[in-house]
Amino acid sequence: MTTPTPRSLHRVPLLLILIALAACAHAPSRVAPPSVVPPEAAAPVPEPPEPLLVAPGSNAPAQPESTEPDTAAAEASATLPAPTQVAGVTPAQYADLFDRMRAGFKLEDEPDQHAIEQELRWYANNPDYLQRAFGRADLYLYYIVTELERRGMPLELALLPVVESAFEPYAYSRARASGLWQFIAPTGSRFGLKQDWWYDGRRDIVESTRAALDYLQSLHDQFNGDWLLAIAAYNCGEAMVARAAEANRSAGRNVDFWSVWLPQETRAYVPKLLAMKRLVMDPESYGLAFTPIPNQPYFTRVSTGGQINLKLAAEVAGISPEELYELNPAFHRFATDPSGPHFLLLPVDAADVFAENITQLTEEQRMGVGTYTVRRGDSVIALARRFHTTPEVIRALNDLPSGPLTVGADVRVPSAVVELPAKVMLAAARVDGGRSRSPRRGHVQVVRRGDSLYAIARRHGMNVNTLASLNGLHPDDALRAGQRIRLSAGSTGGGRHVRHLTYTVRDGDTVPQIARLFQCSVPQLLAWNGLSAKTQLHVGQKLRIRLGVHHG
Repeated sequence: MTTPTPRSLHRVPLLLILIALAACAHAPSRVAPPSVVPPEAAAPVPEPPEPLLVAPGSNAPAQPESTEPDTAAAEASATLPAPTQVAGVTPAQYADLFDRMRAGFKLEDEPDQHAIEQELRWYANNPDYLQRAFGRADLYLYYIVTELERRGMPLELALLPVVESAFEPYAYSRARASGLWQFIAPTGSRFGLKQDWWYDGRRDIVESTRAALDYLQSLHDQFNGDWLLAIAAYNCGEAMVARAAEANRSAGRNVDFWSVWLPQETRAYVPKLLAMKRLVMDPESYGLAFTPIPNQPYFTRVSTGGQINLKLAAEVAGISPEELYELNPAFHRFATDPSGPHFLLLPVDAADVFAENITQLTEEQRMGVGTYTVRRGDSVIALARRFHTTPEVIRALNDLPSGPLTVGADVRVPSAVVELPAKVMLAAARVDGGRSRSPRRGHVQVVRRGDSLYAIARRHGMNVNTLASLNGLHPDDALRAGQRIRLSAGSTGGGRHVRHLTYTVRDGDTVPQIARLFQCSVPQLLAWNGLSAKTQLHVGQKLRIRLGVHHG
């Protein structure tokens, strides 16, 4: 394993988008402040159309070759592989992960293909999509690149999750494909991805990457070393590509991606990846600039030794539950799967603390559960309501697949209420057929070490002024680790969102500037604070703000 470095060096480096109005006509001028966003990028940009969330192998044979992953083998090593030397170049010599990737690009480009140019224009005109995708990618990209190098595969494949899921591990398509690599359930099972009530291996960063690269390598071998046909088959299934290739072969035509007949969705899929390769190879030519991603691991794998409550695991590791779930999205309940895998991905500088502390906890402490003696009239539903959980959790904790409780028996129950992050609750709802409760609060982000309002805004595709106003802050205010930042306002129940905040005047502030920051009118701001238009503000003055009212 690469020597851990402080997580402060792994700040989430997001994409800084600088759009040239002439798009590809000339290289753009650089704008230093990351908050500078062109007017057309300030409005919400829709996610790309559904082909970006296509289920790989959706037309592939659904018969599983293996229904369970090799859990024992997966847990035999608590660390992740280190980078290997490729073609005489040591990956560690690169400071920027993008440079390391560029050195490993191998796919043949087609400079005259109109389809690639079309996708390039889409990316250039939708920078918010790239901003969100690479804002998330920095958590996972180092590991994916390392795995591709270890296998000797083209490093362009590390960009496939941009096309598939925008690097959102909780992405879920209409075809019911899930995870970074967008596996549907049968194909996931075919490549050993375990899926049950506790855990979905399609969202496991390590396991889904293994499965995706296994699948891509098998497709590459099936299609005689043609990577573009392999990538096409990942999208529409090997059976369809094999039929198209055989039809061309029988007719004496070329058998390559650009010559065979494939569905329109797939005809756009491969050009999307090649367009992304061009953007990463030379972003300035397309009016873009990528913030460097440190060529260092963000996470490492740590053994848990058994089932563990995930909120407790976050506390033991010294990180937030949200950060833990971002690295371990396969777990969609309050605890890990009792049958494994028994490891977690943790930021490298949290791993030693976790490993040392976890050994000092008993099994009951690790699970955050207590015991309750069943009384006459108790039921699973009644206990779930009493302990603020679900009947499924009560049954899972006690291995009670069905039937009533036994009076006088001791049953395990959660000892504290666990509120799951919104994305985790949604993932659980899909498993439960929509029965899980929806989150009631506005989404909250817990600040990581090194975070700024600009970074959080970019990570969630928000305007930094909007984010600052939601939290009564100035965009330049410093944040502290563990601070909670609202990403949306809580509802009052009547369709209007109102919050009362206090803003501290900074040097250089004016009433119009503060009004613009909080998206209200100058008369409103003056009225809330009993001020006149001639009032002079002074540094340190406290102003009352009402967020979310209908501004006139």
